Amino acid sequence: MPFGLGLPEMLVILGVGVLVFGPKKLPELGNSIGKALRGFKEGVQEIENKPVVSETPSPKTPPTSIE
Repeated sequence: MPFGLGLPEMLVILGVGVLVFGPKKLPELGNSIGKALRGFKEGVQEIENKPVVSETPSPKTPPTSIE
Protein backbone atom coordinates (compact mmCIF):
# COMPACT_ATOMS: atom_id res chain seq x y z
CA MET A 1 0.00 0.00 0.00
CA PRO A 2 1.18 3.55 -0.58
CA PHE A 3 2.92 5.35 2.31
CA GLY A 4 2.91 2.18 4.39
CA LEU A 5 -0.83 2.35 5.04
CA GLY A 6 -2.65 -0.93 5.53
CA LEU A 7 -6.32 -1.78 5.35
CA PRO A 8 -7.10 -0.84 8.98
CA GLU A 9 -5.50 2.59 8.59
CA MET A 10 -7.37 3.22 5.34
CA LEU A 11 -10.69 2.29 7.01
CA VAL A 12 -10.02 4.69 9.89
CA ILE A 13 -9.21 7.51 7.44
CA LEU A 14 -12.36 6.76 5.44
CA GLY A 15 -14.46 6.68 8.64
CA VAL A 16 -13.11 10.05 9.78
CA GLY A 17 -13.78 11.45 6.31
CA VAL A 18 -17.39 10.29 6.43
CA LEU A 19 -17.83 11.82 9.89
CA VAL A 20 -16.28 15.15 8.90
CA PHE A 21 -17.72 15.65 5.41
CA GLY A 22 -20.78 13.41 5.40
CA PRO A 23 -21.56 10.54 3.04
CA LYS A 24 -23.04 12.80 0.33
CA LYS A 25 -20.07 15.16 0.10
CA LEU A 26 -17.37 12.46 0.14
CA PRO A 27 -17.72 11.45 -3.57
CA GLU A 28 -17.67 15.12 -4.60
CA LEU A 29 -14.54 15.67 -2.52
CA GLY A 30 -12.84 12.65 -4.08
CA ASN A 31 -13.75 13.88 -7.55
CA SER A 32 -12.31 17.33 -6.83
CA ILE A 33 -9.08 15.88 -5.46
CA GLY A 34 -8.77 13.62 -8.51
CA LYS A 35 -9.21 16.56 -10.89
CA ALA A 36 -6.65 18.62 -8.98
CA LEU A 37 -4.08 15.81 -9.05
CA ARG A 38 -4.70 15.24 -12.77
CA GLY A 39 -4.20 18.94 -13.50
CA PHE A 40 -1.01 19.00 -11.44
CA LYS A 41 0.33 15.94 -13.28
CA GLU A 42 -0.44 17.51 -16.68
CA GLY A 43 1.28 20.73 -15.62
CA VAL A 44 4.40 18.86 -14.53
CA GLN A 45 4.50 16.93 -17.80
CA GLU A 46 4.08 20.16 -19.76
CA ILE A 47 7.02 21.73 -17.93
CA GLU A 48 9.17 18.62 -18.45
CA ASN A 49 8.45 18.55 -22.19
CA LYS A 50 9.07 22.27 -22.67
CA PRO A 51 12.45 23.00 -24.28
CA VAL A 52 14.88 24.89 -22.09
CA VAL A 53 15.58 28.39 -23.36
CA SER A 54 18.53 30.23 -21.93
CA GLU A 55 17.77 33.81 -20.94
CA THR A 56 21.39 34.88 -20.91
CA PRO A 57 22.87 35.63 -24.32
CA SER A 58 25.51 33.26 -25.52
CA PRO A 59 29.03 34.71 -25.70
CA LYS A 60 29.85 35.87 -29.20
CA THR A 61 33.26 35.59 -30.72
CA PRO A 62 34.75 38.91 -31.80
CA PRO A 63 34.96 39.43 -35.56
CA THR A 64 38.30 38.65 -37.07
CA SER A 65 39.96 41.42 -39.03
CA ILE A 66 41.30 40.83 -42.48
CA GLU A 67 44.76 42.36 -43.09
